[in-house]
Formats: sequence, C-alpha cells, structure tokens
Amino acid sequence: MHFRTRLRHLALASIALATVTASLPSAAAVGADSHERRPSSGKLSAVIRYTEYGVPHIVAKDYANLGFGTGWAQAADQVCTLADGFLTVRGERSRHFGPDAAPDSSLSSATKNLSSDLYFAGVREAGTVEKLLATPAPAGPSRQIKESMRGWAAGYNAWLKQNHINDPACRNAAWVRPVTPLDVARRGFAVSVLGGQGRGINGITAAAPPGAAPVAEVDPRRAADAARALFDAGNADMGSNAVAFSGKTTANGRGLLLGNPHYPWQGGRRFWQSQQTIPGELNVSGGSLLGTTVVNIGFTDKVAWSHTVATGVTLNLHQLTLDPADPTTYLVDGERERMTKRTVSVPVKDGTPVTRTQWWTRYGPVVTALGDSLPLPWSATTAYALNDPNAANLRGSDTALGFAKARSTRDIQDTLRRVQGLPWVNTVAADSTGHSFFSQSQVLPRITDDLAQRCSTPLGQVTYPTSGVAVLDGSRAACALGSDKDAVQPGIFGPSKMPTLKDAPYVENSNDSAWLTNADRPLTGYERVFGSIDTPRSPRTRGAIEDVSAMADKGRLKVSDLQRQQFANRAPVGDLAAADAAKACTTLSADLKEACDVLRRWDRTVNTDSRGALLFDRFWRKLLVAVPRAELWKVPFSAADPVRTPNTLNTAAPGFATSLTGAVAELRAAGIALDAPLGKHQFVVRNGKRIPIHGGTESLGIWNKVEPVWNPAGGGYTEVTTGSSYIQAVGWDGGRCPQARTLLTYAQSSNADSPHFSDQTQLYSGERWVTSRFCEKDILASPKLRVVWARER
Repeated sequence: MHFRTRLRHLALASIALATVTASLPSAAAVGADSHERRPSSGKLSAVIRYTEYGVPHIVAKDYANLGFGTGWAQAADQVCTLADGFLTVRGERSRHFGPDAAPDSSLSSATKNLSSDLYFAGVREAGTVEKLLATPAPAGPSRQIKESMRGWAAGYNAWLKQNHINDPACRNAAWVRPVTPLDVARRGFAVSVLGGQGRGINGITAAAPPGAAPVAEVDPRRAADAARALFDAGNADMGSNAVAFSGKTTANGRGLLLGNPHYPWQGGRRFWQSQQTIPGELNVSGGSLLGTTVVNIGFTDKVAWSHTVATGVTLNLHQLTLDPADPTTYLVDGERERMTKRTVSVPVKDGTPVTRTQWWTRYGPVVTALGDSLPLPWSATTAYALNDPNAANLRGSDTALGFAKARSTRDIQDTLRRVQGLPWVNTVAADSTGHSFFSQSQVLPRITDDLAQRCSTPLGQVTYPTSGVAVLDGSRAACALGSDKDAVQPGIFGPSKMPTLKDAPYVENSNDSAWLTNADRPLTGYERVFGSIDTPRSPRTRGAIEDVSAMADKGRLKVSDLQRQQFANRAPVGDLAAADAAKACTTLSADLKEACDVLRRWDRTVNTDSRGALLFDRFWRKLLVAVPRAELWKVPFSAADPVRTPNTLNTAAPGFATSLTGAVAELRAAGIALDAPLGKHQFVVRNGKRIPIHGGTESLGIWNKVEPVWNPAGGGYTEVTTGSSYIQAVGWDGGRCPQARTLLTYAQSSNADSPHFSDQTQLYSGERWVTSRFCEKDILASPKLRVVWARER
C-alpha cells in the first residue's frame, strides 16, 4: 500500500507542477496565420499513467495540455504511421517516395502519390482548412478543439525532440518532421471528406478540358451498376457493428453497449486507446483515430457510444452544360460562368516538379471519375462537378468532445443536434439509467426525393434510386440544394430529418440503412440519400438482428452476455447454406465425398478450432462470383420477412458444382486438409510468431468480422487487412465506475520493437478481454503502473 500511495503522490505532484509551470498563450494564438508559420510554442505538460497493455491515462489541467499529452502518447506508440499521414496532408509523398508509389489509402482513395499530393496541395493552396478554422462555432470548430490541436502538435513535437525513433519504418527518415496545429486540422479535414472528395481524388486531379478527339457519353445503366457497387457497404473497407440494450432487457435496469468497429489493421486509420481527464471538466475512455485529439468511440461513468459506417451518400454530382465555345465555362439559367483554375505544383523525387490545374465550380471540383468503374467524362458539352458538404465540416472532433461530456443518451442527442459534425457514421449509445439510442445523424447533401425527381438528369434518374447518388441539373439555379432552418451550414439536412430511434429494447446497426435498427420498430420516411427501405439486408445484418433480438427476448442481460456475443463467431450464411451444399454435393463426383462430409460436420462457426470453416469460406467466395445474386437462393427476398429471406441455397445453379470443385482443388493444391482447423490457416505473424485468428468475412455474415489475405503459398490466410478493431462492452452497476471490457485487436503500437506491438492481438486470438481501469483507485492498483510526466523543455 505504501508503494501505491507513493505513486499516487507522484502523480498528484506532477499534476500540480504542470498546473503551476504551464504557460498558455491566449486563444487568439490558434488563429490560422499562426498555425502555418511555426510549430506550436508554450510550456505545456501532462501526466500519463500507463496500465496493462500500454493503455495511457492522460491527466491535464485544460484542453491544450490534454492535447499535449495525447500527441505525446500517440507519437510514442505510432510515430511512423503518424508522420506518414502528415506527409500525405502536406502533399509531399511524391517528394520522398516517388509519384507512382501508392499511399496506404487511410486518408483518401488516391491510387498514386502524385494524385494524392496534387489534391492535398490544392487544399493547401486554397487555404481551405484555414478558412474553416476561422469560422466561428458552431459552424466552425470550438475554442476547446483548437486548443487541443495546438496542444497535440506541441506534444508530438516534444516527443520527437526528446526521444530517439527506433522503429525501422521511419528511423532516421528525413520526412519525420515537427508538425503545426494546422497539420493536425488538415488531417481532420481529410478524414471528414473520406466519403466525398476523398472518393474522387483521382478524378479531381486528372480532370482536364477535352481535346479535339470525341469523348464517349456515360452509359446510364453501367453507371448505375458502378455507383451501386461503389456505395455498397458490403464492398467498403470499413464497417462496424454496434448494439445498445435498454434497461427493459438488462439484469439491473441499466443500459448496455457493445461496439465492434471494423477498421484497417495497418496504416493511418487505426484506433489507439486512452483515457483523457481534465479534473472537474472531462473524464472519458476509449478509442481515437490516429492523429485526432479526442476519443471517437468510448464511454464515461454514465454513458457509452459507438459508431457504424452509415449508408448515407455524402456527395452528389451536378451535371454541367458547357458553353459550346469554351468547355471551361458552364451555363446557369443561360448565364455564362467560368470555372476557377487551381494550379498546383508537386515536388517529385529524382525529377522535376509536376504542375497541374484543377477546375472548380460553384458546386465543387470538376471530377472525371468516381473510383475505377464510374467514369464521368468531360466532353465539349458536358462535365460533372462533385458537391461534398463535409468539405465545409471541421466539427467532427467537437461532436466527440460533446459525447465525452455527456451524462445521458439525451446529451448524446443534444450534441448531435447542436454540432452536426459526423460525416459518415451512425451513432449507437446507452446510458446508466437504462436508455438506448440510435441516430443516423450525418452531414449529408440536402437531396430530397422531390428535388431528385424534379432535377435529376437522365443519368441521375438511374443512379439515385439504385445507389442514392444524385446527379442534378447544374444548368438550373432552381436545382441547387436548399437549406433547413435547423442546419448549421447551408445545403445539408437539419437534425429534425435524421432517422432516430430511442428507448427500444435494442438498437442495432451493421452498416445497412436505418430501416431495421429494431426489426419490431422499423424506421421509415427518410429520403433515399440516407439509405434504402424494404430492400435485402446483408448477411451480417440478418445474423446480428437474429442474435440481438434473441438476447433482448431472453432478458436479464449483463456485460458478460455482450462478451459472448462478440466472440460467438456464428456464421449466418453457414446456417443458411452449408447443409444444402453438403446434401447436394453427394450427387456430384465421388472425389467430393470428403468435402460433403466436412461441410456436414462443420459446426457453422469460425472459431480457431472450427473444422470445415475454411472450406466453406473458399467455396462461398467462388460461388458469389459464379452465380448472380438473383439466382443464388430458391426463396427470394420478401420485405415482409426481411430477416429470414432470401433462403434455401439454389444448388442447381450452374456455378455451384464448379465453385465447390474449385475450392477443394485450391485447398489440396496448397497442402491444406479440407477439415483443417481454421486457426491453423488463418493467422497473422508478429515477430516471427504465428497468432491464430478467428472470425470471418463480410460475405459469411460474421459479427466478428475480419477480412484476411489469401496466400496459399504461405499456408492460407496470412494477414488481416480490416476487421474487428477497438471493441468495447460497457455497462453499469450503480457504482461510481463503469463496468467496461475492451480490446484493441492489433494492439497499441505498430513498432515491432514495442512490448505493445502484438500483446492485445494475442488476447484477441484467445478471446480474452482487458478490464478497463477507469476509476482512480483502479488505475493506481495496476501492477503495471508506470507514470510519465510529459512536458516541453
């Protein structure tokens, strides 16, 4: 006890010393001009108490000092990943890595460094982020967030100055440099536009006026198919599950929340775990996206929340009618309006700088493609401009800060109404008094179904119903996006239009639309741009609703029930199709008898010891390619029974036999037994050690989703690209401390020399959790307690 008391005194003394010695500049110091001229200054400090698995508990006296501690601690764990991201938002990747190399896609869809640099250099030249920082709240970021960005930059810089980088990914690299608060803000901007301008970077930077050669027209039907695939949540590299249970279903009448975001396991979109405390002001624990100053998904002593990637389409297109004499001039109500040229130069490694011009309109940048499959050619008569309302939204961190101060789900909803800062996610929350909450509160272009009907071009008439991508007639001012009175910025929906469900026994989302948030209380009446209604749900949504509705019906739920759900590893598609496949394959060649037996005996789970899971997975992937979705099932989808339909595998489809035969041949060629345990051939390697990985792919409907990399020469699935990331199961028992279990699947650090490079990955493999140390007594009781006083010198 004497040792713990001494540590407590050390921590409190450090806080007191930080309070006395820290000298903060005025709020005016976070103005746009000072951001760019120099790295932040001022003597800032914070106390960082580390507990098991390298989780930091950061204590500071105000937001600037809290940002300082956060920047310091993130740098200690992720300096190379962070530095790489700052290189991106500065538009300097080509200078160091060459123009043709590929970024890691964490901050945009750019496929090459050059297009990434051209876009972000354009953002820089236009002063886009500086203007947003100068916008008064609530439309712009709050003083607290600007102070935290100033502090974060100072903390990152102080760590660089005071420590030696031992991570080989960037040791002695010239591109690891101090940052400014503006760099931090630019990173936040990049995250905000991921679903809008970020999707079209290749098309924005490649856009050029047409030459003499004729340009092909857009094929509306092909474009509609491409748009549907591009915005299909099942094809996204991010996703999530989240469920909140109300007190009607729990053992003690208090709420419960399970958050399971599916995010990349490598690169700059990883989560990082911490607790942030300003005594008397703020106390929150959870996961932060790297480079952010706030907790994005987390919990307090009274409320917990998580996010899922939403189906709302965060962009729209305006089809421009061009002046026949000048393709850089477009017509609005018959009046000529010239495009704005944005010319930028990008330094290139071992070469001369590349200079390109981007073309901007009143609606946004001209874009010649979305993704690889949706061309939008610029012809002598037509061009397309991309509208992204999140390019005027730097309020995401203020939303997270509001959540961190919330005492109830009502406060969560009030924050969403007041700040309106979430670009591309839903919110699911529960609180200690037993309330549950869901809202698809996004910053979306104000595309009403009426506007789309009146103003869609022939292309938009096909793309909007199928995908939610509106293509409006840019030649008519009457087709401009209007404004809602309760919206903080023009051209977006106000909070009264957001699909919201409160106090249902459960609220759940697995990246489908808001429609079946609770299957007994469907949400309807929202505009198509938010998502679809009365359409097939993904296998993951169907399985999730089956699971959580059964839990709610059972009642008397506890945190341990959330933990069991996370790692139940049930394969809903296996339940639907494995028996049919096993029965049908007995009628095929005798060579498939073993495969039939394996599929019959498979327990329909994707645990590391599941035998048959790998065979079914490889078969199912091939079947989805070989058989059109409309022919996959004998019983079609019915909106009257959306959770149980479609069903009954169509084993007569021509692709069935070839898919199963191909899967068997594939495994045998790789030397993999058809009934091999999944974990023997689905694993990651960390520091030379294989770590078995359970879970499974989106197409199988697995709650505990992982998207592994197939490498038959290496023994099967040998890495994970995306999947379960920062997981939290949270409840309350009436005491002062929340009951929280957490897990960061890929661990805190990407540095292989760190003790926290794979420690939580091994926990994940063993389906074990970390008991959160939220209250002071629990932090001080940690056997791994280590106290660091981080400060500027």
